[in-house]
Amino acid sequence: MLVLVTVVQFFLIFWVAVYLAINLVHLVRVDEVRGALPDSPFISVCVPARNEERGIRTCLTSLLQQNYPHFEVIAINDHSTDTTGEIMQSLSEEFSNLHTFEGQTLPSGWLGKPFALYQAVSQAKGDYLIFTDADPVFQPHALTTAVHTMTTRNLDLLTLMPGTEFGSFWERAVQPVIFGFIAALSRFKKINSPDHTTAMGFGAFIMVKREAYDRIGGHEGVKHEVLEDVMLAKRAKKAGYKLLAADAKSIFSIRMYHSLQEIWTGWRKNIFIAMKKSILRTVYHICVVLGFLVTPYLVLLWNILEGTGILWTGVALVALLMVLTASIHLCDELRLQRWNAFLFPLGAFVMSAIMVNSMLQVLIKKETEWRGRKYST
Repeated sequence: MLVLVTVVQFFLIFWVAVYLAINLVHLVRVDEVRGALPDSPFISVCVPARNEERGIRTCLTSLLQQNYPHFEVIAINDHSTDTTGEIMQSLSEEFSNLHTFEGQTLPSGWLGKPFALYQAVSQAKGDYLIFTDADPVFQPHALTTAVHTMTTRNLDLLTLMPGTEFGSFWERAVQPVIFGFIAALSRFKKINSPDHTTAMGFGAFIMVKREAYDRIGGHEGVKHEVLEDVMLAKRAKKAGYKLLAADAKSIFSIRMYHSLQEIWTGWRKNIFIAMKKSILRTVYHICVVLGFLVTPYLVLLWNILEGTGILWTGVALVALLMVLTASIHLCDELRLQRWNAFLFPLGAFVMSAIMVNSMLQVLIKKETEWRGRKYST
């Protein structure tokens, strides 16, 4: 029995490792551009903010200090109950190209973020629109790099993955596992192929031609979607527009959550929805995550305790080394110290629990919650 488990585990881990390596080969990484561009179309950067006092000043300041010549930043205060609105207002007095607005009452049938971005677009003058969150921090050449990528690749929509910042123990244990999971599910070759319907949008950065945005119905077309970023990209791809999803950690970064509670509530709102509300799909992915990050340790220990001999113990050890190699590579990608790879089994357990909690919330309560708002699912 143990020998069979060891062999099966080895080949499953080998298959996952090969899949991850091949998928990573197709990940496009944007090239930084710091100089002036031959053409600089006007850009409107749209930032929705609801109770974002912790990061909104740094985020907006980094955007407003771009070396790109023609842009505006439109920030919508979405009924914040903290000092977000006051911070935005003070910055608008300092920067003439920052336009701040108080969000309107949320209409029936709309979710908060899509409606905030819908309002921002109604004020936007740009030929290109950028949708971002209220907590990323941008390098001064971020807009120049994005415009260069859009124009040289003749894109209609560009979505970028940020660099990540980690502080607390739980961030370093759980967030890398979730980021790795998302990257593994993102089939970059298919996403970036015009011949395939697969699409992906990362809410931290979506840049789209205004003409394309209007033709696909804008945020009104995704007004009820929790994953409005993904659905916006899907609508663009379905309409025949050219899309690119790329790694841009060199031009902006984000620290999404600061505690286990924030991690839990932040991912709970959408992770089961990302699984297309499928119990079978969710259970399958839980098994894959635990099987890849947890069971190799257990199977190796089991072989040692049972004394199965150098051959099978060696097979179990090689399987664990493949997992550790992949985990260390993930640490390198996320700019984490490599020893954090040994926290990933704990992170896998927490992520699995979040997925179960998200599933129960959607199936039993039939709702999801974010920033103090509850939405029916």
